[in-house]
This record gives sequence, C-alpha cells and structure tokens, in this order.
Amino acid sequence: MPLYEYYCPVCDQKFELLRPMTCATEPASCPAGHADAERVISVFSAFAKNAGGETAPVTGSGCATCSTGDCSCCPSG
Repeated sequence: MPLYEYYCPVCDQKFELLRPMTCATEPASCPAGHADAERVISVFSAFAKNAGGETAPVTGSGCATCSTGDCSCCPSG
C-alpha cells in the first residue's frame, strides 16, 4: 500500500497516510481529526556513500548511457 502525504490547513501540518491507490485523491482527516486535508506532492532525497566512504546525494544521470549518476565511472567518458 502506498504512502501519501497530506496537508491540513487548520493545523498547518503535513502528515502521511498508508492508503490504497483507489483512495489517493480523496480528502483525508488529519491526526487531530480535521476533515478535508488535501494530498500534496511528496519530495524526497536519496543519499549513498561514494568511493571514499563519504555520504553524497544521489543525483540524476548525466547521459543516457549511464545509470549510476556518477560520471567519474562512466564507460562513455
């Protein structure tokens, strides 16, 4: 079941709910019980350790032939 993020304008808070995909666009009640919280776009970040063991953000690929997002190890370069 997917995790969706909602915003309650009364509480001015975001919260998450596990809901079936068929209920994703329906309004939700916030944890305080206020009705009609709207679904919002969720934003996330991903991190991984680089070759030096340092934490680094995972970024998109620099070219169509590379799936790692790390151009320093790209066979096309």
